[in-house]
Amino acid sequence: MLYIYIYIYIQYIYTVYISLVHLALPSVCVCCIRMALLLFTLLSVLSTLAPALCDLEEMPFVEPAGRRFAGRSNYTILTVPNGEQFGNWTWPEMCPEGFYAVGFSLRVESNQYGSDDTALNGIRLFCSRPGDRSYLYFVESHTGYFGDWTDPQWCPGSGILKSFQLRVEPHLGLFGDDTSANNIRFRCSTNPTLQGQGMDWGEYGQWSEECNTGGICGLETKMEVYQYALDDSSLNDVRFHCCF
Repeated sequence: MLYIYIYIYIQYIYTVYISLVHLALPSVCVCCIRMALLLFTLLSVLSTLAPALCDLEEMPFVEPAGRRFAGRSNYTILTVPNGEQFGNWTWPEMCPEGFYAVGFSLRVESNQYGSDDTALNGIRLFCSRPGDRSYLYFVESHTGYFGDWTDPQWCPGSGILKSFQLRVEPHLGLFGDDTSANNIRFRCSTNPTLQGQGMDWGEYGQWSEECNTGGICGLETKMEVYQYALDDSSLNDVRFHCCF
């Protein structure tokens, strides 16, 4: 789409100016002006795009890990007791050997104001080697169908995720609109606590245990399958892998 706008802009400027110079200059001068105008326009466009291109070059390369590294060994499981009851545990996704989770993003459905709410639908972890975030993998296990991904949040410095706390709305009964998991917090090895941009229903439970060595390196979600015209709750619980 950007190239279309650039093309239309060049054609417009070209048509206006050439229409003017045709009135007063011979064909040789018109040809020279055409070339100069085209060069000027291209340089103007490139100077406008240069900051965005530089930003793009500075962004790290991000690749989905999927289930390729699910056989990674030497890990324990971090859990919390306040996950909800609906759905089943899905598949684990793991960072590659030597990579740990340094940031995360959430898939969140905003308030539906009277329609069916599902709140938290997915958790995505970004994995890197300690101290080197130029190349990232991401893992997310199974995610729900609703909402959008939030901007990533990162541990500062060379920090990695070490423990978590889950915000859950309890089951509301037969006629209630269940949302189950709503938000999450992580503690980093560099001390700060990161809170996701999730929803506010329910309460935070207790913190999980903390990775004593290494850090969080994978996850597995408990998801309720799509309920069609019935009440969806989507993500109900999560457990994280803590690698040595």
